[in-house]
Amino acid sequence: MISLSHPLTLPHSPHRIVSLVPSQTELLCDLGLRDRLVGVTKFCVHPPGLKREKTIVGGTKTVKLEVVAALQPDLIIGNKEENDKSQIEALAALFPVWISDIYTPGDALEMIAQIGAMTGANEAAADLITRIRDAFAQLEKKLAGVPRQRAAYFIWRKPYMAAGADTFIHHMLQLAGFDNVFGHLSRYPEITPDTLTQAAPQVILLSSEPYPFKEKHLAELQAICPDAVIRLVDGEMFSWYGSRLLPAAEYLGGLARG
Repeated sequence: MISLSHPLTLPHSPHRIVSLVPSQTELLCDLGLRDRLVGVTKFCVHPPGLKREKTIVGGTKTVKLEVVAALQPDLIIGNKEENDKSQIEALAALFPVWISDIYTPGDALEMIAQIGAMTGANEAAADLITRIRDAFAQLEKKLAGVPRQRAAYFIWRKPYMAAGADTFIHHMLQLAGFDNVFGHLSRYPEITPDTLTQAAPQVILLSSEPYPFKEKHLAELQAICPDAVIRLVDGEMFSWYGSRLLPAAEYLGGLARG
């Protein structure tokens, strides 16, 4: 049984949940469902200490099917982009699987509502959604009158790859007051130095994930775009689409005001 972005009809409220996506794992805990989680990935680093309590089922794209099966979950939660399709299909042949498909903040809020509905955490989900909406409304007010800047957001090195259109990061950049210089390209395009020079971003943002950009990488980008402001940023604040959206609003506001 598998459902893509539509609530599953379950025979009872799930009590043995396996989460295959770090941001959704954090969300489940923030909805008060930590005790119902039995399995998480090795990348589920939030909240602190969770991995010591739960069974590690592998990575987001390298799930150990036999480990999941041994947990006998009554709900598996994953994501279309972050998890491997063949592994999800194999799990869905045995257990109820729900898969999110998220490209916009609106999709993220709908995901929160649906997880709340499936798990009986409707009230907590509704409260979280309200607080996230309020936080981004405040962000919009704070950025009113602040000039928008042309930005490039890099997620990978060797080769350089940036966030293009049709990505959650692209929409978060817009909310943060940036215009994505690669917004005319789809998904995560490979970017050459010449392409970057021609795009002429005012700001270059180097993400902490999936590639862990560090201070030592600033100079190589500065050599390509000597006039650009180059900053290291917390990738979780741009790409985690669960309850992390709540602190993300304040983080993005501070980044745009610089």
